[in-house]
Amino acid sequence: MTAYLLKRLVIAAITLVLASMVVFAVLQVVPGDPARLMLGMNASAEQVEMLRSQLGLNDPLVLRYLHWAIGLLHLDFGRSYTYSVPVLDLVRERIVVSLPLALIALALSTAIAIPVGLYSASRRGRAGDVIAMGVSQVGVAVPNFWFALLLIYLFAVWLRWVPAGGFAGWKAGAWPALKSLLLPAVALALPQAAILARVTRQALLEVLSEDYIRTARAKGMPYRAVLWRHALRNALIPVLTIMGLQFAFLLAGTVIIENVFYLPGLGRLVFQAITQRDLIVVESVVMLLVAAVIAVNLLVDLSYALVDPRLRSRE
Repeated sequence: MTAYLLKRLVIAAITLVLASMVVFAVLQVVPGDPARLMLGMNASAEQVEMLRSQLGLNDPLVLRYLHWAIGLLHLDFGRSYTYSVPVLDLVRERIVVSLPLALIALALSTAIAIPVGLYSASRRGRAGDVIAMGVSQVGVAVPNFWFALLLIYLFAVWLRWVPAGGFAGWKAGAWPALKSLLLPAVALALPQAAILARVTRQALLEVLSEDYIRTARAKGMPYRAVLWRHALRNALIPVLTIMGLQFAFLLAGTVIIENVFYLPGLGRLVFQAITQRDLIVVESVVMLLVAAVIAVNLLVDLSYALVDPRLRSRE
């Protein structure tokens, strides 16, 4: 298990370094001058040059990358060009919206997908299976922002059960804050639940055709017990893979949903930083999201070893 863990940690570290290089390089070739954008088109060349020197934009690329990367290691994300505050302060303000939103969406997605996948696999070829997979296919095809608009019209405009947008804030209480995140979480969860349900069904069907499943049934074990105790556990590896990818997507891919619901999260912060050409914010937040994705994938790899002990013995 130790060798397995060390190998995964080394791979994660190398991936993180390469990702930081790619993120930094891509943002450097984006057209436009942050100093000119901050000062406006009427600023003189001397004023622009002075601001570029203050921001370190005239330093060599390698030096700028090393300074930025070392700062990230010390949780120093730099200072926002636009807001004139440390980027870490902006992240702290926004992560309390994006992280709970992603966790709620993942919980909803899993709570919907696993039972649907089990139900569909246990009734392969029957009407229930066809209907469940047909609905999941619609969920895969329809984008989450369309679900978001539909949910706003139904539950916020027509029924008026929840607010159409905005975030009440955690200081207003847990329920008002969660109420603000409920519709966005459902809009994020439904397409992901459709994907996860199809993966769960396919993984279960492959496991149910194994000899040990037929042996358990031949010994008289109830089908429900076989499904939950044996089939589901052995089908978890592809399911866990998709769940890890989904959490990464939910955390890093909330730009559209947060803008639709006007939520002050990381996705909206990145969108605003891009429009304002605030490169230091974009670089730092994107790297934070990349690190979260790598960390989640590392946890998924470790969960493989917990679910399937054969993986530990191979290392």
